[in-house]
Amino acid sequence: MSRPGDTPWWIRNLVVLWALAFVGVLLVMPIANVLYEAFLKGPSAYVSAIVHPYTLHAMFLTGMIAAISVAVNTVFGVAAAWAIGKYDFRGKSLLLSLIDLPFSISPVISGLIFVLSLGAQSHLGQWLGSRQIQILYAFPGIALATVFVTFPFVAREVLPVMEAVGTDEEEAALTLGASPWQMFRLITLPNVKWGVIYGVLLCTARAIGEFGAVNVVSGKIAGHTDTLSLRVEKLYQEYQSQAAFAIASLFLLLALVTLAVKGTVEGRLKAALREAVQETRAP
Repeated sequence: MSRPGDTPWWIRNLVVLWALAFVGVLLVMPIANVLYEAFLKGPSAYVSAIVHPYTLHAMFLTGMIAAISVAVNTVFGVAAAWAIGKYDFRGKSLLLSLIDLPFSISPVISGLIFVLSLGAQSHLGQWLGSRQIQILYAFPGIALATVFVTFPFVAREVLPVMEAVGTDEEEAALTLGASPWQMFRLITLPNVKWGVIYGVLLCTARAIGEFGAVNVVSGKIAGHTDTLSLRVEKLYQEYQSQAAFAIASLFLLLALVTLAVKGTVEGRLKAALREAVQETRAP
């Protein structure tokens, strides 16, 4: 069997050069272009684009949507992972498939589902309209669409940790008289905390950057239902490219921060998984 060291030097160098070229074309060049275009007209124009009232409202709306999505999906994700990882029940495979559903559906289709379900042409939409309850093209619709496309992240990151930890510590706690809430708060949650943090990180990044589903359900009303990603598109379509790239640079900053935090949390998560597996195998 050949070893990596047996590969000719020129093949190794060619593979490294190809990888660097690939990263350079797909990552480094776009990043450099975004920063160049963002500061093309100077720092004052950059700041003016960031502090524009519509942009500040889009930031606030995006932050609110992300906070709601993370809160809802964290509760759902931990509960779903706990049920799937700790218990056997009928419909378990179906629940897993439903959790993965947003991964297999285009975000645009996800938004269209809400439009068809809650629009004026549907019975539910007519019922809501008769009671002056507006879901689509308003804050609730954006929140629903974002929660839908982001709800697998926490559950999918917590589930492997939950399964690796097992139930021994929890059963011991119950035997010693702990209540279910005490067991969850003092044993289950600390054991899966790095999975929760990792899932929350991914969920937050996706919620902030979501475009497809939000684009369908928001109506893109400036100063009302424009999220930050929609604001970038609208500015670019209005030929305000410098302002669009300035806001895009905020997403770039978010991506870099997310990658840095992700690397740290991912290392802790892998260590927690290894520790859980070792404890499970220990006699």
